Amino acid sequence: MSARPIRLGVVGLGYWGPNLARNFDRLPGCELRWCCDAAAERRERLALHHPDARFSGRLEDLLEDEALDAIVLATPVPTHAALAQRVVEAGKHCFVEKPLATSAVDAERAVAAAEKAGRVLMVGHLLEYHPGVRALKETLDSGELGQARYIYGNRLNLGQLRSEENALWSLGAHDVSVVLALAGEEPHELTAHGECYMRPGIEDVVFAFMRFPSGLAAHLHLSWLDPHKERRFTVVGSKRMATFDDMELERKLTIYDKGFDEKADSYGEYITRAGEIRCPRVPNAEPLRVECEHFVECVRDGATPRSDGRSGLRVVRVLEGLQRSLEQSRR
Repeated sequence: MSARPIRLGVVGLGYWGPNLARNFDRLPGCELRWCCDAAAERRERLALHHPDARFSGRLEDLLEDEALDAIVLATPVPTHAALAQRVVEAGKHCFVEKPLATSAVDAERAVAAAEKAGRVLMVGHLLEYHPGVRALKETLDSGELGQARYIYGNRLNLGQLRSEENALWSLGAHDVSVVLALAGEEPHELTAHGECYMRPGIEDVVFAFMRFPSGLAAHLHLSWLDPHKERRFTVVGSKRMATFDDMELERKLTIYDKGFDEKADSYGEYITRAGEIRCPRVPNAEPLRVECEHFVECVRDGATPRSDGRSGLRVVRVLEGLQRSLEQSRR
């Protein structure tokens, strides 16, 4: 006899919410029971695609449904922490889009509420579920690259101008989560510089630098004011180097047998090594589906998500520290 499906609702039907609703609705062992948004036109538009779900403009309808197991939040970023806290205190498991909060204090409240309620809290750091990023982390963890020396990431595009969040919080939330996952530690030194070219007080371009206790360094170039579209991470190790490039259709992960080797007949002299370049096969799975499957599995099994509340809190701590540096260095 099969277990009953996990019943959940999606709150926030703007840009990203419909994608979450679509994926959860198609998952085996999952039932999309509710869709919620204050805007009637959004509810009406999505109702055509999910005729079996109930639609409401009130979060309370979902919180009061005793048969509902979990709530997925795709609401504006400033609402994330408070709504997540309400959800878990109502006895529901919670998936909340990134970032978990706009301050570490708010993120800590949400995490503490979830732990007290004994409910799953998962943050939608989508790139941590990308098969290419997973393959990069497995390569690093295996020791093939040696000790990680530095990581750098480029997230660039001539993209949509934001009015409520800068490039650090809009784009950097993705990349900070990946850097922390790869590093396995938190940075102890944070520096950021940015420029506001299109709108006063909103950085269009940010350069962020992080130093870690192990000696690892990381740099992020974040911009929606750039002629290139790039989504790339490079890890430079003591033995080899590797790049994850999400813009590549097939070669998502490339490993370079490059570096410096000490000369055998001398002391303190090095020669460059340029060996083979290989591209391991990376599964062609949709990261959003993988992420949604992971949340449902964690709700069913009571497991801790890969990007749990404490992971989300660490990301917010780093973003908050970089934001402070950004403000201190602002023109």
